[in-house]
Amino acid sequence: MSDGERPGRYDYCPWLFFASASAEERAEQAAWQRRLAEQGGELELADEVFVSPWAGVFTDVLRLGRRSYVAAHAYVTGEVTAGRDCTVNPFATVRGQVRLGDGVRIGAHSSALGFNHSTDPGRPVYKQPLTSKGIEIGDDVWIGSQVVVVDGVSIGAHSVIGAGAVVTKDLPEWSVAAGNPARRLRDRRGAPTGATGATGATGATGATGAELADRLARFTQRAREQAPDILARCTDPDPAGMPLFTDRPGAEPTVRAQCDAVEVAQLLLGGPPPQLAPEDLTAHLRSLQDPGTGLIPEYGATPPTLDDDAALYHILSVGYALQHLGSRLDHPVRAVQELTPQQLTARLNALPWERQAWRSGHWVDGIGTAVLRNAEDFGLRAPAADTLFGWLLTHANPGNGLWGRPTAKDRWLQPVNGFYRATRGTFAQFDLPLPYPERTVDTVLAHSRDTAFFGPGRGNACNVLDVIHPLWLCARQTPHRLDEGRRWAREQLDRMLGHWQDGAGFPFALEPGTGPRREPGLQGTEMWLAVIWLLADHLGIAEPLGYRPAGVHRPEPARLGL
Repeated sequence: MSDGERPGRYDYCPWLFFASASAEERAEQAAWQRRLAEQGGELELADEVFVSPWAGVFTDVLRLGRRSYVAAHAYVTGEVTAGRDCTVNPFATVRGQVRLGDGVRIGAHSSALGFNHSTDPGRPVYKQPLTSKGIEIGDDVWIGSQVVVVDGVSIGAHSVIGAGAVVTKDLPEWSVAAGNPARRLRDRRGAPTGATGATGATGATGATGAELADRLARFTQRAREQAPDILARCTDPDPAGMPLFTDRPGAEPTVRAQCDAVEVAQLLLGGPPPQLAPEDLTAHLRSLQDPGTGLIPEYGATPPTLDDDAALYHILSVGYALQHLGSRLDHPVRAVQELTPQQLTARLNALPWERQAWRSGHWVDGIGTAVLRNAEDFGLRAPAADTLFGWLLTHANPGNGLWGRPTAKDRWLQPVNGFYRATRGTFAQFDLPLPYPERTVDTVLAHSRDTAFFGPGRGNACNVLDVIHPLWLCARQTPHRLDEGRRWAREQLDRMLGHWQDGAGFPFALEPGTGPRREPGLQGTEMWLAVIWLLADHLGIAEPLGYRPAGVHRPEPARLGL
């Protein structure tokens, strides 16, 4: 677990312990739990519970359900009860009477304080008696980093509390809340707090909303029934080895096609592609990684570098495909892990934000995801991680919320596309607030009205994704112009569902014509399935789809406090 002088990998990432700990490390943890029991108080620890020896645990009552964890430097006192799959992340504080349901994640540096001092003005503060009403947190609650939950508060099940919030009042189930004091921004399933009766494009109820929800449910049933044929259509048999996937019939196999097949199968079939044995596909994907850099080149390409666009995207696609398959990369992404803050700053400054904002955001996306992979899978904190977020925060334009400027040719296309890529791999994955969400919404909505990209017969999966994800992400922080964004989302759903081609899936582009971008394939199918979910969730009607992205386009942030 550690070298005796400082915390180790499992102390900071305890959820990795039971997947990879040695017999000796397991024996050390069992011995530590016996020592905890000898401290006195009531202790009930279920199977597969990990408590870091570097945590300050001094409880009268401690009950932890199966697969619950307490990380290094957490401070836990009083009467604390947690259900299954709960994590108290590094430097978090849980004190007093605190009850957690199942699947509760408490982010790093957050505090749940189930006690208080009385405020009798006739006594010094240090002599005030303690009071305790207790804290109740329901099932499936994500509490971001640096949140404070005060005594007497109840947080309903399925809620998400944004980083830095101070929760002083009860929150009902399915709340998305943020701020100091925290306020409820919206229901995770639908409209923001204060929204009027949801009809038409603004919500999930009412005749129009019900009709669209039914249409979405019928679409998913149709897609699920055809998913095996879509995957088989894009399977290229290899007599010399295992079959590989291609984006579309007749194309060459690519690394991305393998990952898109995994994502499509996971979304529509709930498991791996039926054409290949999961263990063979897992071994194949793991074998692609260059052990020196940790990057993954395209088939037949030269050794990859951080200037290789495909290798950067493969950090995302291969990393998440392996997660779907119950595995992970063999090696850390050393090319990113070894970047110094000075080297990263120089690279960020040299990116062509003014001319190629999409490529610049793509680079940031890969770097941010590599930081995540190294932390989640190998317990490594990148020396330059703070530099990455600091640069993005200080270089965002307060007037438009983005990085980069519009051009005469593409107008806002490149900056909006670059914003999606940059924030997807950083702020979204790490559950951090965007710097200027209202200005971002203004700019993205202005771009969404550009008929050159979103007029009749115009648009592709990237362009629509690059608008809906920022709108959806900003709505976590602000209801600014939400109705306008929802009207746009409704329009896109209406036109996009009609582009599904039976037995083949979605083409990447919506424009009529011929060519690879207009032929149905795995990339178009994977991307549009994710886009449809984001559009529907922005409207509050994603549930009828019956699927939820869990890979490259997953809506949840990583369960990791950095």
